[in-house]
Amino acid sequence: MKISENWLREWVNPDISTEELAHQLIMSGTELDAIEAVASNFTHVVVGLIKSIEQHPDADRLTVCQVDVGADELIQIVTNAKVKEGQKVPVAMIGAELPEPDGKIFKIKKSKLRGVLSQGMFCGAETLGMGEAGEGLLEIPDEAVLGADLRAVLKLDDVVLDLDTTPNRGDLLSHAGVAREVGVITGTEVTEPEIRPVQATLSDILTIKISAADLCQRYTGRVIRDVDVNAGTPYWMKEKLRRVGIRSLGPVVDVTNYVMMELGQPMHGFDLDALDGGITVRQAQQGEKLTLLDGKEISLRADTLVIADDKKALALAGIMGGEQSAVTEATENIYLESAYFVPEKIMGKARSYGLHTDSSHRFERGVSPDLQLKALERATQLILDICGGQAGPVSDVSTNDKLHQRDEIFYARGRTRRHLGVDVADERIEDILVRLGCEVNASASDDGSEDGWRITPPVFRFDLSMPEDIVEEIARIYGYDNIPAVLRPMEPRIVLKPETEVREEDLQNLLLARGYREAITYSFVPPEVESLLSGGAEQIRLTNPISEELSVMRRTLWSGLIPALDKNVKRQQQRVRLFETGLTFVKTGDGLPEQRKKLAGVITGPLYDEQWSADARMVDFYDVKGDVEALLDEASAQTFEFKTAEHAALHPGQSAEIICEGRTVGFCGALHPAVEKKLDLDQAVFVFELDLDLMMQKKMPHYSRVSPYPSIRRDLALLLDKNTKYANIANCLTEMNMDQLVDFMIFDVYSGEKLDSGQKSIALGLIFQDFSRTLEEQEINGYVEKIMARLTSETGAVLR
Repeated sequence: MKISENWLREWVNPDISTEELAHQLIMSGTELDAIEAVASNFTHVVVGLIKSIEQHPDADRLTVCQVDVGADELIQIVTNAKVKEGQKVPVAMIGAELPEPDGKIFKIKKSKLRGVLSQGMFCGAETLGMGEAGEGLLEIPDEAVLGADLRAVLKLDDVVLDLDTTPNRGDLLSHAGVAREVGVITGTEVTEPEIRPVQATLSDILTIKISAADLCQRYTGRVIRDVDVNAGTPYWMKEKLRRVGIRSLGPVVDVTNYVMMELGQPMHGFDLDALDGGITVRQAQQGEKLTLLDGKEISLRADTLVIADDKKALALAGIMGGEQSAVTEATENIYLESAYFVPEKIMGKARSYGLHTDSSHRFERGVSPDLQLKALERATQLILDICGGQAGPVSDVSTNDKLHQRDEIFYARGRTRRHLGVDVADERIEDILVRLGCEVNASASDDGSEDGWRITPPVFRFDLSMPEDIVEEIARIYGYDNIPAVLRPMEPRIVLKPETEVREEDLQNLLLARGYREAITYSFVPPEVESLLSGGAEQIRLTNPISEELSVMRRTLWSGLIPALDKNVKRQQQRVRLFETGLTFVKTGDGLPEQRKKLAGVITGPLYDEQWSADARMVDFYDVKGDVEALLDEASAQTFEFKTAEHAALHPGQSAEIICEGRTVGFCGALHPAVEKKLDLDQAVFVFELDLDLMMQKKMPHYSRVSPYPSIRRDLALLLDKNTKYANIANCLTEMNMDQLVDFMIFDVYSGEKLDSGQKSIALGLIFQDFSRTLEEQEINGYVEKIMARLTSETGAVLR
């Protein structure tokens, strides 16, 4: 954002130098990229008037001019510039010094050109450091006094402050906004130009209909007839626009640009005679065509907001107008409009069409919803002053009754000291907030525990929504230089966390202890990998991806972990164990992605590093299942169950779905051989993924009494169907609630000879113990009989 210091000081004029002004802006949080002079440091250039022109006797391209520079006699200048009699021009007198781009100084001397005396030189914008080559001689206002110093006439003792405002400070994208900021940080009064409502001399209006009320919440406009669009833009306006980087394009466009740079409200003028019917603010039809002001034809998407008449789209709302309804040299009647678009809804739309304009830059960051009428009146008066014409009444349509309302923020008195480490007087805090435009009322908190203020931010400050924002504003305006750079006493705020809460870092540390390494991968993944691992589910594609390889959002963490594992294996790391915690994204019914936090892991290679004390073997399904069970043990408040999984990315015989209270917590197992082949994996890979939100509670630890009496073990060999899961047996034993059965485990599984093909044998160990006495043999036999009866009825198991 380029700010002319002279223009800024018309609004607010603190008694400080340019350097001090720049420093205070920087220290208040506004980045300053550069301070640039509006003209080079030339000397002895004055205003001249060409009285007569004659052809050079010996050069076809040179002319000899007699020039009045306010002296007793005319001076003679030989030039190749295109000039005319009666034209006011900048004249570098003999002795003038003109800095050149390479840093050298060009000094004007009396000389002869092809034998003809020349007593000076005409100056173009480039020569004076005010423009580029090819722009011709610098324009001089008609009222300029002959012989007057050009620097004083054009007020060239000015600089441009090139501010790089942060995205949350859309209120600084105008001279009015920066003036307001300077007024606050310097304690200087801001003087705004008087903007009076223009009295309508016509009754003409256009109906305004806002069909997309969630995108556009205010639209104002008015008809102006009989304008002279060929009237020249005043020099003062063109020069102000030039200094902030905008070239003159005609009076109507210049006025809308001027109001945008002055007040911060983008505007647009339509050729009224090119409109069919009224104005409708609506979403585009899919595939609808619109030719923009730059001549580029675009095909619109249905999610794009447009300004339209009864038959066609006229403009990309908040971005750029259309060519068909643009103001041209033949325009006689215009429709001037000003609108408020919801920043969150219009954000990114310009980039999606490969565009970035001054309007989109402002609307995406937030334009104050109270500016539209003010800007319309300002632009109307300027157009009438420059182009003439007659204005109709203002049409002002709003779809949000609470558009000008902001939520209160309670700010406790002690917060300033706690966050900044300094005591700021209450009167100073109130003064800062009031000068920022806030409404401030002393009040207690809702529960009455703290005293402070209830603060209502101004409508133009979209970035003020919580107490932390208020702290930042107090620090900025109080001055970071005034906050001592000392180590302040620590005042910790201890927050008690329930012991039943499973901490994410505990799960991460558990995996680290089991030999895993943490990985961090992109949330954007290759569409081919994502399709393989999510079974071809609908993908969430990015509108403007970094690359085609990172063009969709991941549904599973495996999309990043498996390529990372493969990269390590292909670099001679045969034993790889990686895990990651991160967000996954799934498209929901309303079209918006749902975020779920997951914990996922991948393993491959040998179970142990190469060593002498253990036989080498590769990891298998039960290794990854054991890691998952260790994680689930942390969430001991819930009961988890492993069931045979049907997952497109997993091996159908070596995978499991993890269920808790009817909800899927995650999956674990071996990658499907077809997936391994398509991903060109060299080793068998085993994976798991768990939904962290569904496993973050554990039981409160409590003391369990130890029995002083011995435990007794009974081993049973059970014959059952090969498809019966051990989980069925475990659930059966648990549901019996037999106090004396303190533990049980499976310690052998057999299938093969001497058994039918559809059967298997498992060895089950049962541990019995009582807290009041030693159990006798007869009692234990009774317990075993009850257990066998229950197992037989529910699982079909019989003693072998």
